[in-house]
Amino acid sequence: MRFQTRILVSVSALALAAVAALASPPAMSGKPDPQMQAVLDQLQALGGKPIETLSAEEARKQPTPADAVKALLKKQGKSAAPEPVGNVANRSIPGAAGPIPIRIYTPKGTGPFPVVFYIHGGGWVIADLDVYDSSPRALANAAGAVVVSTHYRQGPEHKFPAAHDDTWAAYKWTLANAGSFQGDPKRVAVVGESAGGNMAGAIAIRARDEGAQAPVYQVLIYPVTTADPATPSKKENAQAKPLNTAMMKWFSEKYLASPADGEKPTFSILKADLKNLPPATIITAQIDPLRSEGKDYADRLKAAGVAVDYKNYDGATHEFFGMGAVVDQAKLAVAQAAAGLKKGFAR
Repeated sequence: MRFQTRILVSVSALALAAVAALASPPAMSGKPDPQMQAVLDQLQALGGKPIETLSAEEARKQPTPADAVKALLKKQGKSAAPEPVGNVANRSIPGAAGPIPIRIYTPKGTGPFPVVFYIHGGGWVIADLDVYDSSPRALANAAGAVVVSTHYRQGPEHKFPAAHDDTWAAYKWTLANAGSFQGDPKRVAVVGESAGGNMAGAIAIRARDEGAQAPVYQVLIYPVTTADPATPSKKENAQAKPLNTAMMKWFSEKYLASPADGEKPTFSILKADLKNLPPATIITAQIDPLRSEGKDYADRLKAAGVAVDYKNYDGATHEFFGMGAVVDQAKLAVAQAAAGLKKGFAR
């Protein structure tokens, strides 16, 4: 009887624990480090509304993590001026369906320089070259490369694969015109953050499949690699900031014409054939709904025989990469990306 009583008590305790777990809000997978938390606090102080409750037009007007970094620097009595590089030039190039704005960052020194083709994030819906200005500057200096940062058509006005087609067109333009801006057309790598990481990875796959010149290296920073809404980190970090799982659903609904588009390997690159792709650096953040799929992509690349340098940054959130002015983890991540790029350029 005592044994049966113990079993009943244990089962009851487990049942109560399960009910409590279901009733509790999902916990984040970690705690932001103090520098990261300072940025998040500043972002909250800017008073933005939840992106997932807004129209795309409204969402594009909300304060960004880049705005929070600038506000924090001013609060700390520091300069919020952009990291200097040798030269910055805005241009417009022919795209898949019209002109595409690009920005070319040239490091100090004498070329020809290796080239980084960079694609910004924003869920295919928000953000632009200005919001993602700090990452290209940091990469130009750290990697000693010309960085071509490209914009692209965005949803919901332009559905999938509009952004993917634009970035592919801009990549091919970069290959064909690198010599005109002190770049070496034989040493071109791709780098992307978030949605940009998805498109950078897709470019490497498409170049292989279409017999085009492949990037010598790829750096994917917290990339979107699957449309799966129930990955472990999307559950663990459902309420994370500045990116939460509800926002990912909102982005997908704005960019994808249908859920079926999300299942295509040209979007869910985790489903693609990953053999014979360029070596990669993959960077993820602990407190990010996209952490799991970034790690899964790194593992799948390795399984396909691709050399991968993978690192997850504890205490960091989505968007940390461009925050080197106030977050030390970002400086480490940029250095990791630059080290990989230099290896690729030396091949």
